[in-house]
Amino acid sequence: MAILESMNGPRLLSLDDWRALPVDEGARSELQEGVHIRSPRPGKTHARVIARLLTQLASQLPADLEALPEVEIVVVHRPPPTVRVPDVVVCTATADDAVAVTDVLVVIEVISPGSRRTDRVTKLSEYAEAGIRFYWIVDPADRAMTALELTPAGYRGEAHAGTYQMAGPVDLVIDLDAL
Repeated sequence: MAILESMNGPRLLSLDDWRALPVDEGARSELQEGVHIRSPRPGKTHARVIARLLTQLASQLPADLEALPEVEIVVVHRPPPTVRVPDVVVCTATADDAVAVTDVLVVIEVISPGSRRTDRVTKLSEYAEAGIRFYWIVDPADRAMTALELTPAGYRGEAHAGTYQMAGPVDLVIDLDAL
């Protein structure tokens, strides 16, 4: 179901419509400008990278932050809304179940077949508009990560291989070869 049907024909989903949809265990779901987007669930390599990222982050984050997999974030509230489910979110430990973008420090997307353009173009734009300070894009095929920081001119950053070190506001070291 991509768009709800009404007496006047198809219409875009609201946040209430989105939250009322049944859980689809067979697909990954996001809401892009009111349209329900379904994509295949990621494979084993993708899941392994996420698990290893979570392990590395958990051992380094201070008590007031946590790293979580596949948490919904409303990146655009105004109609038509956009809800994204990043592969990993680093957020405040006190954030509600409905994580607000103001509670997010880093979003991490792991590229999988079919997601390259969405992760590198669409989500980059959406996360920047939402004000998410750090956006990391992990490419398992290249064993590399593009680490971006939001500036007044948009996201700026570069690709890293081997080890990535983030200095402030939280000091983190990511061993990309171990992913």
